Amino acid sequence: MRKYTVVWMIALLAVCAVAASAADITGKWVAQIPGRNGTMEQTFNFKQSGETLTGSISTQRGEQEISDGKVSGDAVSFVTVMSFGGNEMKMMYKGTIAGNEIKFTRSMEGGPGGGGGGRGGPMEFVAKKAQ
Repeated sequence: MRKYTVVWMIALLAVCAVAASAADITGKWVAQIPGRNGTMEQTFNFKQSGETLTGSISTQRGEQEISDGKVSGDAVSFVTVMSFGGNEMKMMYKGTIAGNEIKFTRSMEGGPGGGGGGRGGPMEFVAKKAQ
């Protein structure tokens, strides 16, 4: 009987450890993103509920809602969609959470000419939790 109690305790601790390791990124995050015309600041306003992520990105050009947001362990991903002159462009974000930083890779799909993969390939940057 004691053996089963020990097994249950270990299983309970394992479940608690997994729950504790899941990051909650709700809040404001800021990144300096290099571009053709210099560095542009982006503010990420995240709302996380379990593994579902919603929110928006604010830039000098306005605000965009995020879609398809997901957080799983230390991985985060979401999409934004922009329209330019009748063309739709998707920005896909994938990141790794490490404390008060998220290391992102952003790639582009679509845009003028409808090409995939985006111009210039994927871009990496770091967002930091705002105080």
